[in-house]
Amino acid sequence: MGNKHTSDIHINVTLDENKIPEQLQWSAKDGGVENMESKAIFMSVWDHKTKEALRIDLWTKDMPLDEMKIFFHQTLTAMSDTFERATNDDKMSATMRDFCDYFAEKLAIKKEK
Repeated sequence: MGNKHTSDIHINVTLDENKIPEQLQWSAKDGGVENMESKAIFMSVWDHKTKEALRIDLWTKDMPLDEMKIFFHQTLTAMSDTFERATNDDKMSATMRDFCDYFAEKLAIKKEK
């Protein structure tokens, strides 16, 4: 049996007196990231026993609304790509991307090609 390697991802959340995130920093030393500041973090973890997705959705109180809309769009688009890689379901992935285009259009964040 080969040697196992573990890799850690750390998220540091600085809260205000009302426990609202003021600052988010994350580190992934294996990826060369240390104490990188972020304004929002969405993370899902699969609980295989209960068959449920557990979520951590954090954003700082100074996260601009226009950036949040772009962040959501990019996250949805990335999920479409990940879904395709994980399932090889090209048809549903294309449908998800169509929704992402619709989402961007309705939020007026769609970039012209």
